[in-house]
Parts: sequence; structure tokens; C-alpha cells
Amino acid sequence: MCDSGECPRGPGAADRSPCTGSRLAGKGRVIDRGEPPFILGWDIGGVVDEAPQTWRFRPGDEVFGMPLFPRVASAYAEVVSAPALHLARRPASLSHVEASALPVVGLTAWQGLVDLGGVTEGDRVLLHGGGGGVGHVAIQIAKALGAHVIATASGSKRKFVEGFGGDGRIVVGVDDPGVRGDRLGHLVQVG
Repeated sequence: MCDSGECPRGPGAADRSPCTGSRLAGKGRVIDRGEPPFILGWDIGGVVDEAPQTWRFRPGDEVFGMPLFPRVASAYAEVVSAPALHLARRPASLSHVEASALPVVGLTAWQGLVDLGGVTEGDRVLLHGGGGGVGHVAIQIAKALGAHVIATASGSKRKFVEGFGGDGRIVVGVDDPGVRGDRLGHLVQVG
């Protein structure tokens, strides 16, 4: 049942992010999950089953989101009830699996670059950890904003990072003397 604009989500996907892995291992910030048993998970993607108290979605709409964060949203459950305002329509270009992997890392990258960093067109951005979950999304967001992007990555992730369109060279390792933070406008540590 949907109350207060909540929409149950039917079959789709849920993401197991490093954030969730940390919680499973008992590390990271403690979030009140209540008494066991409880279901972990934040990122979701799926199909709306019911939406009686919201104009945003109808049954059958394909959605993704990060409901209730930082509280546990029970994304690993078979059915999830989520506030409609915590969901967005799934772009047709993304599968449920791809869309469900995006919310936590996408929001983290957006907040670092836009909300906190104020990155705009023409800015120069150095992203440490460009091969990670947040890093590879941050490269794409910074490029979409019109920034000049240099990203660091380990040698094994070089080709992966280069595929996202960093400008100039992609630095392998963080100790390259050719990269000086005083010549860049924004330094973002995401790894």
C-alpha cells in the first residue's frame, strides 16, 4: 500500500555499493537500522507497482533512486516502498542495473563538484581516484559542466578512465611532479 506519496517498487535491481559493504562489515558511520533482522541497501531501480497518492508516477513507470538516505532503505528487499520525491524516471538509455548503480555515486560526485565545489565551464579540475565508483562519474559530470579535467588512476584502470574523456593526460599515480594543484582550480579527492 502507498501512503504519503510512497511507491512500492517491483522487480528491478539494487546496487551493492562500497557504502553498503562497509556497513555489512560493521565499519563506517553507524546508522540506526533498528533491531535485527533488517535489510540493507540504498540504490534501487524497478517498476512502480502502485502510486495512489502522487502525481509523479503511475503503475508501470520505470524508476530509480536512493530513498531515505542515509537511513537504510531496504533496497535488497523484493519490494521497496519509497517516497515518490526520492525517485526519478529511469532514462531509456540505462538498464535497471545501470540506473540502480548510479544514485549514491552520482549524488556524491554532484555534491562535490557542483554544490560544494561550484565547478563551472572553463574551470580546471584534478580528480584523484578517477577509476573508482564516484571518480568515473565525477569525470563525466565535470566534462558535462565544461571543465578541463585531469584524473589520477592506478595503471590497471588507465584505459577505463581514459574512456571518460579526461583532458590532456591521465596521470597514473598521485606522485607525478607534472601535476601541481596550484595550477588547477578544483582538487577533488574521490578515491
